[in-house]
Amino acid sequence: MADTDKPLLIKRYASRRLYNTETSDYVTLEDIAGFIRAGREVQIVDLKSGDDLTRQYLLQIVAEHESKGENVLPIAVLTDLVRSYTTNVHSVVPQFLAASFEMLREGQSKMMGNLGVLPNPMAAMPGFDLMRKQQEAFMKTMMSGVPGWPGSASGPEPDKEDATSAEDLAQIKKQLAELQKKLSKL
Repeated sequence: MADTDKPLLIKRYASRRLYNTETSDYVTLEDIAGFIRAGREVQIVDLKSGDDLTRQYLLQIVAEHESKGENVLPIAVLTDLVRSYTTNVHSVVPQFLAASFEMLREGQSKMMGNLGVLPNPMAAMPGFDLMRKQQEAFMKTMMSGVPGWPGSASGPEPDKEDATSAEDLAQIKKQLAELQKKLSKL
């Protein structure tokens, strides 16, 4: 029986075929996506060099799903990700994304556990709208001053919302603290 606490080790051969070391058979990207959807962590390494290729293959899985019309990532998010690679903000983005997804997972777990399966779970998730607003304010604050970013000092003319962004940010921080208290009680 496989030890599901450890990542499933997949080895990539020189022929680019992927080999599942637990079941001793070849797997496809779709098989790997299935392991991940089932809750299994995977690690993909190059057999010859030992290089960790997990990130590369996970990005390829996401790209294939997006190209098939299974759009999860809105264009605005993809655009923001591309922008983050060209700024000094890229060091903050991974922590922000990880925290956002963790908050999303916790909210989904709570909702599914207490309310059962709903037709549109995201719309009913407690704090979802707050989380969306928090993310918008975070990105606006982090990207201010970045050339080409909407609302930046060197970009287009700021609108009235930018003048109150400090107040909005303080309000969102307060709401986030309240939401975190609620989540910790649950």
